Amino acid sequence: MNKLNANKTPSPQPTATQGRVTRALLGWMMRSARVAAVETLSPHFRLIDLEGEGLKSVAWLPGQKIQVAIGSGLSSRTYTPMSWDADAGRTRLLAFLHGNGPGSRWAGNLAEGEGCQFLGPRRSLDLSGADGPVFLFGDETSFGLAAALQGGPTAAEMVFEVSDAAESRDALTAIGLGRATVIARRDGDAHLAAIGADLSRHVARGARFVLTGKAQSIQNVSQALKKSGMASSNVKSKAYWAPGKTGLD
Repeated sequence: MNKLNANKTPSPQPTATQGRVTRALLGWMMRSARVAAVETLSPHFRLIDLEGEGLKSVAWLPGQKIQVAIGSGLSSRTYTPMSWDADAGRTRLLAFLHGNGPGSRWAGNLAEGEGCQFLGPRRSLDLSGADGPVFLFGDETSFGLAAALQGGPTAAEMVFEVSDAAESRDALTAIGLGRATVIARRDGDAHLAAIGADLSRHVARGARFVLTGKAQSIQNVSQALKKSGMASSNVKSKAYWAPGKTGLD
């Protein structure tokens, strides 16, 4: 363990100048938007509409992400827009409030009329070139992507692992995805074996797979698909989170 040197010059403390520099940097890098609407779908899901001139004439594709500034400094959280109207300058997000982290606090306390800043849209998951049947696996953090996929040129069958099946079904129904399959998480991730086996039935049909959500779950399901002979070219994956880690996407 390192010991403090009593003669060492103290590190500079944050100053008002540093705050101004940060604000200037945010203003230069980010787009500005206004919260047009916030709808509480359930205790853990918020539907958020953003609007503004900065959202107009923007080229957006399903699967792309934005990074919304939250709190002070350069802290941000990543969201996958459900839709984007570049003519009206409007986009829609679905926020999942998990735990009591900065992202959950931001979405949980958001009110209509508030301003926000964000980076993007930027590439996150490339869904181009998908033909034939597509199967999406994910969790609560994947619902926004699922809605974007459903509204795009490529329809998909969807299966999600969730903590609260009833609440998740209600949220999915509210965003037009009531037909999606919802499977409750089990201790030791025992539910993933059933999901992997079910999806593996479609490998021989040449199906394409989009795996998202928790990193460990993606790895588990991917291994099951590979054992069934799935070609690597037929799968795209994106880990949105992992226990104890931030900033995966």
